[in-house]
Amino acid sequence: MKSISIIFIFGILFAGSVLAERTDSDKPVHLESDSATVENAGLSNNRNRTSVFNGNVVLTQGTLIIRSDKMVVKEDENGFQNATAYGNLASFRQKRDGMNEYIEGWSERMEYDSKADKVELFKQARLRRGADEVQGDYISYEATTEFFQVNNGAKTNPNSDSRVRAVIQPKKKKKD
Repeated sequence: MKSISIIFIFGILFAGSVLAERTDSDKPVHLESDSATVENAGLSNNRNRTSVFNGNVVLTQGTLIIRSDKMVVKEDENGFQNATAYGNLASFRQKRDGMNEYIEGWSERMEYDSKADKVELFKQARLRRGADEVQGDYISYEATTEFFQVNNGAKTNPNSDSRVRAVIQPKKKKKD
């Protein structure tokens, strides 16, 4: 029941156009780090290519920026990337489509799926849009559908005392 009410709250909270910059997925992915290991041979056998980046990792694709201490990137034969970022804390930032506003997130582990345009935040998860913010043990953010889901970790850790927290700033009301 808590999950349903949290989803409803976020439907209201982020009801505006939360879509990520539409052209981001058409941009090349740039990666920087202190060191990297890349396995290129896999693509010729229709397997995923796996790359591991360590130290001050920065993934950039258009307006999307993911920063972490370590990142494992898997690319399938169709060119879609799945990146798992680890850090204290890993972060992402992406411009909202047609607006001068960003969605930002932080967590200990972050998974980005370029095909689904989805970011999942695990452990100490926090997501912010403007002055509105949500915190929980797990946050899922689907940029194309504007869907947020936040959990407190009770399913994975029954002894967890963490709670989902949200700060919703008052919006200016239009006067007739």
